[in-house]
Order: sequence, then C-alpha cells, then structure tokens
Amino acid sequence: MRELVFALEYDPGTNPVADTLESHPETTVRSLSCHVTPESLWRVDHATGSAAGIEALEDAYREPTFCADCLVRDNCGADCETQVLDRGSDELVVYTYWDRTDVCTSVPHLALERLGEGLLFETYREGRRYRWRIVLGSDAPVHEFFDALGDEVGECTGMEMLRLTDLDPDRDRLEAEDTLPAEQRDALRAAVEHGYYETPRRIDLSELAAELDVPRSTLSYRLRRAEASLATTFVDEDDSLETLAAGH
Repeated sequence: MRELVFALEYDPGTNPVADTLESHPETTVRSLSCHVTPESLWRVDHATGSAAGIEALEDAYREPTFCADCLVRDNCGADCETQVLDRGSDELVVYTYWDRTDVCTSVPHLALERLGEGLLFETYREGRRYRWRIVLGSDAPVHEFFDALGDEVGECTGMEMLRLTDLDPDRDRLEAEDTLPAEQRDALRAAVEHGYYETPRRIDLSELAAELDVPRSTLSYRLRRAEASLATTFVDEDDSLETLAAGH
C-alpha cells in the first residue's frame, strides 16, 4: 500500500467553502469520512473555528451552487443534499450527498476510475488550500490519475503533489511531523529558524507573519495547532514508554 498526498488551491470565487475559510483563517475543516461509488458521493466533515467562521461556513455549505467536491465549474445539475449533524458555537459537523450526472466529476470519482477500488480518503481544508490524502494499492497508476485531475481542475485551481510514499506496517504511529498539515509544518519550521522560540525571542509573531506574508491570526492559529499536535504526540510516546517499563 502507498499514500498519495496532494493539495488543491482554489482561486477566489470558484468555491464558496474556500472563500469562507480564506475570510476566517482560524476556521478549518477535516473529513471524518468520505465515500464514493460510480454514481454518487457522500461524506461527513468536521469544522472547528470561531463563532463567526462557523456561521459563515454553514451558510457556504447551504449555497445552492455548492456541490461537495464536484469539479464542474458550471451548474452540473446534480441534486446535492446537505444536513447539519451537529452544531456548536465553535464546531460544525456536516453530511453531504449527491448523485452524479453525466457531466459531474470529483477527486474521489477520478480516483475510483483511475486508481481502482478499496481507496481510503482523508482531507483537510485551511484557507483556499484543500489537502487530500489517499491510501491506495502499490501498483495504482498515480501519475495517470494526477494528469486526469489536472485536466479536470483546469486553470482555476492550483495543484501540488506533496508526497507519494509506501506505508510502513512496522510503524505503530506516524511521526509527529508527518501528521501535521504542510501549512503547520512550514509555520513551525519558520518560527524555529527565525528565533521565535528563543529566549529572548529574536522575532515576534507580527514580524514573523510579515516575513511569511500571511495574516497574523492565520500564523498564530497554525502554530497553536502544530504545538498541540506535537505535545500530544510527546505525551502519548512518554506514556507508552512508562507502560513498557512497568511491564518489565
């Protein structure tokens, strides 16, 4: 088995969810499940962020022109169902389903057609960036799929292949850096390189944000998420070592 990780970057006005996430950088969306058949697609997404961001995101999901993951720019004629499963002040869980028309296509549909069955999908959205992780067979024609995807997204959406690696069955868990989205890894690396974590600091958050050309709130959010993930990984590994020592 291998994992393919790539990202799409939506231009302004091409995707209502991407536009909303760009306006609310503290709000992100992670897939809880994503399933596809030749005729349909359904998924459940979990969003977290500010109250304003969650409210705006809920409106974006309900826009008549929004059809989850459909890559067709014009009205594809698909009947898309959206249902809120859970709603809080800072989180949202949304179910979406649609039946495919003759002109519809999507990342999962292209993957099914080009890479075969038995695929696992995981997604993460932040700003205009939409990161996909697909677990697939070792012999699947990845470059054929990526070429077909490029033909479908056209010039309105940027594409970037992040990695294609074999899955190692001997690893009990992914390394902490592998579990971080690329945006969080880049922010963390830049913070270290520019002395943000030194005492005293060589650069403050506003200066670092200006250096990276991102909003201060976006950089702060990415660093907090990265720090939380690294701390959790450290504690989990420490607990595992203590358990192992106790067993001896």
